[in-house]
Amino acid sequence: MCRRWLIITTLCIMPIIFSLFYQTRSSIITRNSLSILFTKTTTAARMSSSSSSTFHHPQHKFPITLPEGLTQETVLNFNPFATWLSTLTHSLSLQSINPSHPFHSDPYTLRSITIQSYDLFGPRLGFLKLQSQITNSAGDFLPGAVFLRGPSVAMLVILIPDDVLDTKLTDERYVLLTVQPRVPAGSLEFVELPAGMVDDEGTFAGAAAKEIKEELGLVIEADELTDLSKLALSQKEEGGEGEGEGEGLAAAVYPSPGGCDEFIPIFMHEKKVPREQLKEWTGKLTGLREHGERITLKLVRMQDLWKEGGRDGKTLAAVTLWEGLRREGKV
Repeated sequence: MCRRWLIITTLCIMPIIFSLFYQTRSSIITRNSLSILFTKTTTAARMSSSSSSTFHHPQHKFPITLPEGLTQETVLNFNPFATWLSTLTHSLSLQSINPSHPFHSDPYTLRSITIQSYDLFGPRLGFLKLQSQITNSAGDFLPGAVFLRGPSVAMLVILIPDDVLDTKLTDERYVLLTVQPRVPAGSLEFVELPAGMVDDEGTFAGAAAKEIKEELGLVIEADELTDLSKLALSQKEEGGEGEGEGEGLAAAVYPSPGGCDEFIPIFMHEKKVPREQLKEWTGKLTGLREHGERITLKLVRMQDLWKEGGRDGKTLAAVTLWEGLRREGKV
């Protein structure tokens, strides 16, 4: 009887013992795994910390952390960084000056900048990716991730057949678009308005004239271009200040202000050409091969531009500016 009771008791207790042993072992394994993971994370953090450096901005005094290989002098002399920082600090200063500013009661302050990565164009700095810390006294923050690449220019080149007598009244206008690979968009045949980056030494009009020659094969002088962006926004500013006015923003289109500093003034040139020459542009191959450009030209009617270039923000902005200024007799 006692032996039977012992067997029954053993059978009941053993599963409990095995369960406790498994849970304990699992707990040990989990703690060990977490310990290893934490150790690796800490080591990676230490490696990252040891390869970075920090300096304080000479004028604004907040800390700027740099990744390995990037120097203080290179960053401070990078025009897109200097322009972005100047515009941002000016906009932040308006909070205290202007009683009607939405953040006047508790203004935001730029606390620090961490540059996370960079790209070189040969020997010079091309792109920067950074995180800025902007908070107020209540601890509220503004999203501060920024991709710095600097300004570009876009060109609306309108061609009119030379046998058209009245260019003001005619609807027969054609626009040159480019079709080229745009890897960031995942496309090898992206249709867009001709555009290009502005280097540190060039002017916007000069850069536009240069891109027209490189991408379209047309020679147009800088003083023959009309800045549609400046023409439209100068009229707005004459009517008084509204939201965003007085911040010193460029007279240009900002295609992605939620993450990128790029702004694009849109220039226009209208030119009469022989009618038979119009056909020569469609399908023409252009672009600088040594820069990786593979461009095909596409000629479209002006009234179809909004849908032919409907995926391109520059094209849609150009259509809007041109039609609005045309209604007011400015172009």
